[in-house]
Amino acid sequence: MKVLLGIGGSDDSLRALEDTVERARVAGDDLTVAVVENPRSDRTPDEVESRVRDVLSGAGLDADIRRVDGDAGSQIVAIAEDESFDMIALGGGETSPMGKINLGSIAQFVLLNSHVSVKLVR
Repeated sequence: MKVLLGIGGSDDSLRALEDTVERARVAGDDLTVAVVENPRSDRTPDEVESRVRDVLSGAGLDADIRRVDGDAGSQIVAIAEDESFDMIALGGGETSPMGKINLGSIAQFVLLNSHVSVKLVR
C-alpha cells in the first residue's frame, strides 16, 4: 500500500509517526512522510524532520521525507491525489473530557476534502 503520512509536530502527529512506521515495517507499505508547518506546534519543521529520521532509522525503514510548504491541508490532499496514494495517515486529535474528538485544522481539512482514504491515528 502506498501511504502518505502528514506530520506537523503535534503530539498526536508524533504518535501517528510511530504507529504508521511500525505498520509500514510489518506490512511492507511504501511510505512517504510529508513534514508540514503546524502553527499549533512548538516544534519546528527541522525538529520534526529530525524526529522522523530517528524513528525511521530505529525501525530500519527507508522512506521518502518531504518538506511541504504552503497550506498544509491542501498540500497533503494534492500530493495524495496527484501521486495516487492509497491512504493518508494523520494524527487523530485529542479527546475532550466529554469524549468528543477535537481535530486540528489540518486534519479537519484533509478529512473533509480528500478523495483518498484517511486514517486518523489516536
